[in-house]
Amino acid sequence: MKEKDINNWVKKRQEHLKKMNPDGIFDGIKRGDRVALSTGITLVESQNPAHREDANALVQRCLKISGNSVRIGITGVPGVGKSTFIESFGKVLTGKGHQLAVLAVDPTSSISGGSILGDKTRMHDLSVNENAFIRPSPAGDTLGGVARKTRETIILCEAAGFDVILIETVGVGQSETVVKSMVDFFLLLMLSGAGDELQGIKKGIMEMADALVITKADGDNVKKAQMAAREYKNAMHLFPPNENEWIPQVKTCSSYTNEGVAEVWSIIESFQNQVKLNGFFEKIRHEQDKMWLTETLKEMLLSDFFSNAEMLSTLKKMQKQVANGELSPFLAAEKIYQFYKK
Repeated sequence: MKEKDINNWVKKRQEHLKKMNPDGIFDGIKRGDRVALSTGITLVESQNPAHREDANALVQRCLKISGNSVRIGITGVPGVGKSTFIESFGKVLTGKGHQLAVLAVDPTSSISGGSILGDKTRMHDLSVNENAFIRPSPAGDTLGGVARKTRETIILCEAAGFDVILIETVGVGQSETVVKSMVDFFLLLMLSGAGDELQGIKKGIMEMADALVITKADGDNVKKAQMAAREYKNAMHLFPPNENEWIPQVKTCSSYTNEGVAEVWSIIESFQNQVKLNGFFEKIRHEQDKMWLTETLKEMLLSDFFSNAEMLSTLKKMQKQVANGELSPFLAAEKIYQFYKK
């Protein structure tokens, strides 16, 4: 996307924010209006304190008609083909009549603070599919690249009628816990070539996965992908059983040939059926709500701290004392915290 296009896009969103109040945005979202949905997401993502009240009012209204979707987190190392997989997987879903929302978290530039917003380019077919909605959001400084307002965005998308929500992360290996707290099903994409590489995989990540899919299983890579699948299956059997009684599945697929992609959705459907029957689906959602409360409170406290001029001044003074060796970082932090409490 060219800089001119990005600037025009931002300008249009700002114009919509000025023209529409929470009630108007909500009415549009309820009708499935994509412009209203985009405007609502822009409102909840806004860093302007003046927008917080309107954003909270909008989310509260949408909450009453949300929840009717399956929330799927997709993660994996860079190069595994997350966006390519989502493009292929998304076409399978929309072909089955599902309304798909893709919340693609884009890397944020550490220099300009801007987002690349490249997912609409990488998911060309989905971006023009009337049954799909792609929302690239800048990762910002949130752990692992999960956008700070992704939780609220999920609610807005569900209120707009989307029954499948995909959350793609940057995939730096630290955001999995955050993603897991947002979704019903956690999908881990891996590359073939297990062997010694299996030793480098974090046990905690694999334990969280409800399914593990080996991508790029095409051409000369088919045998390697199949071998990797066997290795991962063996590894998965070493983990303790899940509380929800679900046995994580391991599959191979090719986003290029579409081989095995539809089977991934079949796995997710089987998962849904099982956890709804044993009552664990409702438990997952309750746990999500509690986690969202805790995480939102943390974000509000951090925002309050770093937007306070007096606190920032105190922080800078303490940083100088730490740099000069006058105070340890730990004592300085304690002093700042005590000052903040007052």
